[in-house]
Amino acid sequence: MPTTHRSPSARAAGLTRDQIVDAAIELLDAEGERGLTFRALALRLKTGHGAIQWHVTNKSELLIAATVSTLAQALPARAQGTAPRDAVHAVALGVFDAIDAHPWLGSQLYAAPSQPAMVKLWEAIGRPVEDLGVEEGRLFTAVSTLLSYIVGVASQNAVNAHVLAADANRDDFVGAIADRWARLDPVEHRFVRRVADQLRHHDDRKEFLAGIDIILTGLTATR
Repeated sequence: MPTTHRSPSARAAGLTRDQIVDAAIELLDAEGERGLTFRALALRLKTGHGAIQWHVTNKSELLIAATVSTLAQALPARAQGTAPRDAVHAVALGVFDAIDAHPWLGSQLYAAPSQPAMVKLWEAIGRPVEDLGVEEGRLFTAVSTLLSYIVGVASQNAVNAHVLAADANRDDFVGAIADRWARLDPVEHRFVRRVADQLRHHDDRKEFLAGIDIILTGLTATR
């Protein structure tokens, strides 16, 4: 008796790896890493596990592919003649915005430092740092420090944005924290009280770039 069942290879023929990766990114954005399962992916793509595994062997491979795809879209091409500091800013803001849009991205970049996405990020930051004239023996430390700052601060910003998502007015929320800082004991918390007003009026993106400039200025000052 003839069967209507199609083999995984037949189902996979109508499915591409890019479609699978795009669907995985959508799931990661909506549910986080725990929500990315082959069952959920199969339901979203209206296909079977076998068809997906024809293209992607396991979840680890899928996470790497999703990270590579997301970062590739975030990193700007460096135009000829772009100053090194501007090039670092452009890459940093690309990562900042990508992690803001895809909060899972930061942890995935840290999860496997040798993965293709992180290697690409090292290259994107490393070349303009080289162009700044940083000496050979300090290049690794310089780029490692910048990457830790960029991915770390961008990830924390994404967490903060998630916490504030339920709050209708971010300024009111931040203002309330600044008010608490300003009321702290003036002896025990002298410094925190001093910067309370800066917290109230700060801009996340400007502060992010200002931190990068502190690092870059230090690198060039000790060149």
